[in-house]
Amino acid sequence: MGNDNISRFLASSGKHVANLNRVLKSIKLDTFIDFIRSNHYGLVVTSNKVALSSNLNIVESYIKNVNLVNTNKV
Repeated sequence: MGNDNISRFLASSGKHVANLNRVLKSIKLDTFIDFIRSNHYGLVVTSNKVALSSNLNIVESYIKNVNLVNTNKV
């Protein structure tokens, strides 16, 4: 993910955490997102427990569907 995408995404990270938690709760998962931050590799999504790959796919698809993100750089 490019720096411009990361900056745009993190500018409203609180909203994204709330939306991701709403999605995870609606499909009755016990995993919840605590916060999102960045490092030199990209975005780091921290959850309350170890997530399954299916949970990570949900998070990835949410990030790719955010209007601010250029999906060619994800």
